[in-house]
This record gives sequence, C-alpha cells and structure tokens, in this order.
Amino acid sequence: MSEAARPDRQPGMKVVLVAPEIPGNTGTIGRTCVALDLELILIRPYGFDISDKSVRRAGLDYWKHVRLSEYDDWAAFLAARAPGREQLFFFEDDGTGGTVYDPVYPADAYLVFGRETKGLPPEILDGMADRCFRLPMRSPHIRSLNLANAATAVIYQAMRDHLA
Repeated sequence: MSEAARPDRQPGMKVVLVAPEIPGNTGTIGRTCVALDLELILIRPYGFDISDKSVRRAGLDYWKHVRLSEYDDWAAFLAARAPGREQLFFFEDDGTGGTVYDPVYPADAYLVFGRETKGLPPEILDGMADRCFRLPMRSPHIRSLNLANAATAVIYQAMRDHLA
C-alpha cells in the first residue's frame, strides 16, 4: 500500500465501492474523491482491470491523485479497517434506514456503495437495515440512478457539515 493510501494518513470520510462493474463510474467517483480529498476504497472483484484506460479517462488526469486502497473482499476490508457500526453508511435504492438527508455523518464515515447491477450483497447488509439509506426519487419511471451520479449526490450531502 502506498504512503498516500495508508489508512492512518487522515481520519476523513471515505468512499467504498464494493465490486464495481463499470470503469467509468469508478473513475468519475475517484475524481469526486480527489475534489474533496477523500480516500477511495475499492473492494474486489471488479468488473474491469483497474489499470483500464477508461477508468483513467473518466478520472481524467486526476486519477493519479486518487488516494486509493484496495481489498480482496469485504472481510479483508473489515479486518484491516475495523470500522465502528456508527461509521458505516450503506446506500441502496430501497434503503430502509431513511433517506440520505436523515443521518448526521461523522467526519470519519465510510460511505458504502454496491455494484451497479446488483447493489450490495445481502451478507454485507445483514443486520444493517438502520444503516442503509436511499436517495429519494419522485418519478415512478426511474428505477435507479447511475452509480457515479448517486455517489456524488450522497458524498456532497454527507460532507455538507464538513465543508468550509
């Protein structure tokens, strides 16, 4: 792990993508992380090669500045980071804990998003219904938002009280 991606470097908010499938979404979310100086944590398996130029293209020339950490699976992430339950915020289309506007996000929160086609695996969400939130959508014609768009909206809401 590079010095820039060390978990103890900064206690700030982190964005976690579990098994992302689309390189452009990961690149775009990485760019948002650079803009807000947030660490991006990726949990395998990926639906693409992390060196894929489409990841870099979406992140533009900012990708080299992403504070990136990678883990082989959710268990490895939990073992390495040991986040407290109160630090974990999961985002799903049908989040039962309320909307993204309800929680107070601590400065050291982990904002966790699942894969584009299936969301987060049930074993990750087991016992976490109150920690699972959704973005409100008014139109009955929309099932979900693009992951990069949803993540950016959530990230800015979570950072609201932490931005100067």
